[in-house]
Amino acid sequence: MISNSITPTELGERLRIARESLGITQANAADVIKVARTTLVAIEKGQRKVRLEELELLAKLYQTSINALVRKHAVHIDLVPRFRKTNEGTEIAALNAANYLSNLVKAEVELETLLGITKHKNYPPERPILSGNILLQAETNALELRQWLGLGFSPIKNILAILEMDLGIRVYVRDLDPKISGLFTFDEKIGACILINAKHRYDRRTFSAAHELGHFISTRNAPEILIDTNQASREENYANAFARCFLTPSRLVTQKFQEITTGSSTLTRTHVISLAYELGVSREATVRRLEELELVRAGTWDWFSNNGGITDEQAKQVLGELYNAPYSRETSRPTSLRMNLLIAEVSRKNLLSEGQLARLLHIDRIELREILDALNNDGDELDDAPKLS
Repeated sequence: MISNSITPTELGERLRIARESLGITQANAADVIKVARTTLVAIEKGQRKVRLEELELLAKLYQTSINALVRKHAVHIDLVPRFRKTNEGTEIAALNAANYLSNLVKAEVELETLLGITKHKNYPPERPILSGNILLQAETNALELRQWLGLGFSPIKNILAILEMDLGIRVYVRDLDPKISGLFTFDEKIGACILINAKHRYDRRTFSAAHELGHFISTRNAPEILIDTNQASREENYANAFARCFLTPSRLVTQKFQEITTGSSTLTRTHVISLAYELGVSREATVRRLEELELVRAGTWDWFSNNGGITDEQAKQVLGELYNAPYSRETSRPTSLRMNLLIAEVSRKNLLSEGQLARLLHIDRIELREILDALNNDGDELDDAPKLS
């Protein structure tokens, strides 16, 4: 079904990527297979064929399999070195997340290769950060992107769908270390890629996605890991400001604020809960934005925090059936909507077995079966389904 023939140059390149992804030096790898470093260099350049016993040792050292290294349609992309290079001192958890993102991208690109398709990209122009007022530039760029996407001033209810389907960014939501909110990177060949922490609340994931979108707009070629301990650099300040302005443009916030508080002389918890629901962001993000726009006094959120806060239980009482549990959306989805469709198509065409698919996606076969069952709504009627032109 799949040819296993690749050239020595291709194999050498795959070995180099696998070695660099684990931070193993050429000297160390050469020691393991008992050759000179110059020989390993020649192997990685495809100038000297690797022997089977050497390949077995290297596959074991690089924590992969011979099959994964030599399979013709296997895609060898490694995004980890660029994160390591631009985030010196990065914690192990962050590098694990970078490796997670790299594996997800490899899987998606390999599915595309098997199906003979390319990912649609609809990227807006990059807007480098200028000197001067960061907030003003972020707001200008956010409004420009909203207009470019045809969003106007409407609330954004599903930013992940916009990133993936409208812009063509590769987006994944998976469980990560709690202190990591998201990752962003860009590659000329594979495009922009974002990974968001599924363990976080829905509204926090929304903000993290908008934050990474800010990096895509302003510093596209600089990989970024959003961690709780991030320093407040100019780039981070821009990304945070961009996220606020993109999710909650001043005109939309002002309009909704006036509608919801009309006739009232105070800002209540019910107002905040209703406004946050309308805007699709957290209660804190809502009040902080009101403070930034000087629609309420500075310190208003701190006042709520010091007086019992605004709880999920209170939100349930105010919103009733409209209340969405903050952890319920998409957290159980191991892959993106587009990737699920690719998986289903590859499975339907028998291009990979379920075992191969599970290994490619780094999920177990039960999880894979659940994905396939959920997507197989047409069942036996597929042959009679309307044809695409």
